[in-house]
Amino acid sequence: MTETLVQTKSDRTKSDRRSEILAAAQRCFVRSGFHGASMQDICSEAGMSAGNLYRYFPSKEALIAGIAERDRAEVAQEFASVDLSQGLFHVLEGMAHHYFAERSDEQVKLCTEIMSEARRHPEIARISTAFDADVKKWLVDLLSAGADRGDVARDVDLDAVAAMLMIIADGVWWRRALDPTFNAKALLPIFMDVTRHMLSGRSQTGGRTKGAAK
Repeated sequence: MTETLVQTKSDRTKSDRRSEILAAAQRCFVRSGFHGASMQDICSEAGMSAGNLYRYFPSKEALIAGIAERDRAEVAQEFASVDLSQGLFHVLEGMAHHYFAERSDEQVKLCTEIMSEARRHPEIARISTAFDADVKKWLVDLLSAGADRGDVARDVDLDAVAAMLMIIADGVWWRRALDPTFNAKALLPIFMDVTRHMLSGRSQTGGRTKGAAK
C-alpha cells in the first residue's frame, strides 16, 4: 500500500513537472518562434538544468508533440462533455465563443506558430495533421448527433461543413495573431449566421430545407 502511494505521488510529480516544462516551452515559442527559442532558453524559463529537461523531452519536436497531446486531451474532453439538450447551435455558439474569444493570445500565437512551422518541418506537419484529423472527426460526430436530433438537414455534407468550420477557425486565429485590434467576439453573430446557412441544407429545387437550422 505504501509503495503504491509513493508511486502515485511520483507519477503525479512527474506529470506536474512535464506540464511546467510544456508551459515554459509554450512561452518561449510564442516569444521567440520555434527556431528562435533554444533548448537552453526553455531550460531557463522552466528553471531547470538541460540534463533534467532532456529526461522529459529530448528535442523541441518532442516538446511540440507534448503540447499537441496536452491540447488534444483538453479538446477531446470538451467534445465528450457536450450537452445537446439545448440544441446543436447553442453548443456551436458556446464553442465558437470559447475558441475565438476566450482563448488567450499566447495560445492563439502558439497555434499559428505551429501551423507556420508545419510547412517546413515534416514531424511537426505530422503532429499537426493528426491533431486536425481528430478534431474534424469529433466535429463531424457532433454535427451528426445534431442531425439525429433534427437540428441539421439530412442532405448536408457534414464532412464538408466540418472542414469549412475548421478553416474559419484557422482564419480567426490568424487574424487575432496578426491584428491586436481584431475583435473576434463581435463577429460571433455573423459566424453563427454562416454556420446555420451551411447546415440548413438544400432541397432538390435549390431552396432551403424547411424547418432546418432553427
